[in-house]
Amino acid sequence: MTSGRVFAILTVFLGIATLAHAVFTWPLHATLAFFVGGAIIAFIAEAVVINANWLEHHIGPKIVGVPLYLLFGWTGTIYIAFRLALFVTDGWTAVVAAGILATTYDVLTDHLGVENGYWTYTDDLPGPRYRGVPWWNFVGWLAISSLTAAFAIPFL
Repeated sequence: MTSGRVFAILTVFLGIATLAHAVFTWPLHATLAFFVGGAIIAFIAEAVVINANWLEHHIGPKIVGVPLYLLFGWTGTIYIAFRLALFVTDGWTAVVAAGILATTYDVLTDHLGVENGYWTYTDDLPGPRYRGVPWWNFVGWLAISSLTAAFAIPFL
C-alpha cells in the first residue's frame, strides 16, 4: 500500500473517530451542524482553489478534483482544535481559538503533504510562502476552521 493510501486511510479514521466522539458528547444538532457544515465549507473551498489551478491533489477518489478523504481531515482536525479551545473558554472566543489552533497545526504539517507528494501548490500568486506553502492556504485554514467551529455554537 502506498504512503498516500495510508495517509488517506488514517485521515478518514481521524474524521470517523472525532465524529464518534462528538456523537457521544454533544447534542445531535451540534454534531450535525459542525461535521456536515464543516465538510460542505471545506469541499467548496477546496473546489475553488483547485478549479483556480492553485492546488492539485494526488490522492483519490475525487469529486471535481477534491479528494473525499480530505473532508474527514478538515473536520477531524478542527473538531480536536475546537474541543481543546473549549477546555479554556467558550462561545465566540473558543471559535477564534479553534481557528488559531487548527491553523497552527496546518503551519506545522502542511509542508509534509507537499514533500510526500500528496498535493502540490500550483499557483503563481505573489506573496510569502512558508516551507513551500503559500500564505493564502493559512488564511483559508483560519477562515474555514473558525467558520466550522461557529456552526456548533448555537447548539452547545
